[in-house]
Amino acid sequence: MDKLDLNDFLAGRYFIAMPMERNKQPESRHEIGSGNIFVDLGFPEEEAVNMLARANLMGTIRETIRENGWTQEQAAKVLKVKQPRVAEIMSMKTQHYSVDLLMKMLDRLGKRVSVIVENKSEVA
Repeated sequence: MDKLDLNDFLAGRYFIAMPMERNKQPESRHEIGSGNIFVDLGFPEEEAVNMLARANLMGTIRETIRENGWTQEQAAKVLKVKQPRVAEIMSMKTQHYSVDLLMKMLDRLGKRVSVIVENKSEVA
């Protein structure tokens, strides 16, 4: 699989490689995702929305660390965490972080987080 940009992945722009039969050329088909990779992977929507939010916030933290050329130790000092926590961020281990904590970290990086609330097309 070609390297996929995280933002494309999170936005649901990805492809699924189909299994190859013997002596056949590899085949792939593109699917348009729902806009939430976690919904597309089968997670309940309530959980998937939170997972996507955490992934987006964490991705911004990771991108900021890279843009500044910081080592994990340097980033840890700015974020006021230990280096292993930065390693988790760089590895996108979202399960270890709440939206609230990630927003606090972004604030420490000088970022402002905006939240947009929209109506869904269907209500349970």
